[in-house]
Amino acid sequence: MKILLLEDDLELCSSIQEELQKAGYVVDCCNDGETAMLYALNIEYCYDLAVIDRMLPIIDGMTIIKAMRRKQIAIPVIIITGMSDLNDRIEGLDNGADDYLVKPFHIPELLARIRALTRRPAELKEEVSLCFSDLSLNQPERILSCGKNILLLTAKETDVLSVFMNHPQTLISREQLIYKIWGTDTNIVPGNVDNYISFLRKRLKELGSICEIKTIYGSGYRLEVKNAG
Repeated sequence: MKILLLEDDLELCSSIQEELQKAGYVVDCCNDGETAMLYALNIEYCYDLAVIDRMLPIIDGMTIIKAMRRKQIAIPVIIITGMSDLNDRIEGLDNGADDYLVKPFHIPELLARIRALTRRPAELKEEVSLCFSDLSLNQPERILSCGKNILLLTAKETDVLSVFMNHPQTLISREQLIYKIWGTDTNIVPGNVDNYISFLRKRLKELGSICEIKTIYGSGYRLEVKNAG
């Protein structure tokens, strides 16, 4: 699971990052709002959750959260701040945050709040159809089409392909797939994910699509157009 941490207090940022990494999370850190905005709005980084200091320099945390929500980046967001007034909390939650933690706080409480927000699988986008290159996926009907050719997918094949079509040409790890589809409370092993990738590759071949799910060895998979680099 990948977390974006936006905190301008370097000592606090380092402490939080260390504890999150000990808990098994991958963590990217930013210490100013301008850089943080670039990271937060880049969907190719595939963050699963963001921890955002409200009072960042240059661009404040609230502005970043609002920009994320306008871009339909729906990952859970926890605000960490010294602003403890009730109206501050309400403003933060009303403007896109999912949780609000007042400084100083204990790291175990932050970890518990992260677990609470990520306990359920991330919701897949609810568009009726997803499109990439020559592919079109009707999610409710589980119909994958390429030109005049169509196939009916299984429910789980649809879930897996939806993740790729929501993030085309983006590297997605096995761990990210497991989290986004099965959630954290699951016993699924990486080999099961590989099986679904194999099934989908056969489906794309049957349809005669110019798209492929490419293996990036040691990292994961990426949906791309063949020979696109």
